[in-house]
Amino acid sequence: MGKAVPKGIKAKAEEIQKYFPDKVTDSFDQNKALLNSLGLPLPKTNRNLIAGFMTRKFKQAKKAAN
Repeated sequence: MGKAVPKGIKAKAEEIQKYFPDKVTDSFDQNKALLNSLGLPLPKTNRNLIAGFMTRKFKQAKKAAN
């Protein structure tokens, strides 16, 4: 079974990836730092979920491209 990610988390992550494609990486910590630098009013748990989701999606896209 896969990980269930709430719709709101997915939507925010996809929007951030859309507007900042060059800043999203395969590193969770760098993605978390990106979210902090954007100054979004997110709780810690949501920030971590979004950073993790972006990391997984980036790795999946990278793997599919190879």
